Amino acid sequence: MIKDINELDRQIEKLKTYTSRELGKREKLDEQLNLYLKDYSYINSQIELLEKVVILFQKTSEFARNQAKSQIENLVTKCLQFIFESNVKFTIELEDLRNKANAEFYVVDETEHLQIKTKPELSRGGGVVDIISLALRIAFLQIHKPSIQGPLILDEPAKHVSQEFINNVGEFLKQTSEMFNRQIIMITHDNYLASLSDRSYKVNLIDTVSIVKQIEE
Repeated sequence: MIKDINELDRQIEKLKTYTSRELGKREKLDEQLNLYLKDYSYINSQIELLEKVVILFQKTSEFARNQAKSQIENLVTKCLQFIFESNVKFTIELEDLRNKANAEFYVVDETEHLQIKTKPELSRGGGVVDIISLALRIAFLQIHKPSIQGPLILDEPAKHVSQEFINNVGEFLKQTSEMFNRQIIMITHDNYLASLSDRSYKVNLIDTVSIVKQIEE
């Protein structure tokens, strides 16, 4: 009988030891679980933060893009209206194609009862394309960040513009130079535009040799 009681005591002690060991394991598992839950919560909070940052960047990018679009449209429109003395407007339509922004340019002629939207190359011939190209160069140069220093270099900026409007082109270039405090270096065959410069040179090609001569005012 005593032997049975001693054996029972030993079994009870073993069971206590086993139970204590298992409780210790459980406590460690509970600690690990709490750590995992904290990590999980932290990771989720970081994911939410990153998602908000992505949305912020998208909104900021969209705002900056729309702001640049508006600035370019206004400058080109003013240029077209000044030179052609009409109610023509320049518009940019943006769309995302396969995660890449695409821009389409249009010229809008407005009358009292009618609005006509066309591509620049189909509007009033090449003169409009020349002026839009000129205005876009100036716009991109002025809104670029960081700012681009140095002169504006133009090659036949009004090659297809009718002589009816060439005086306006010259006045626009003068005002642009003064407004943005930027030197303009221009290659042109138009005598009127050449006469507006502070300094001009005539280049003649003689037997494959370019002869440069300054034109006196």
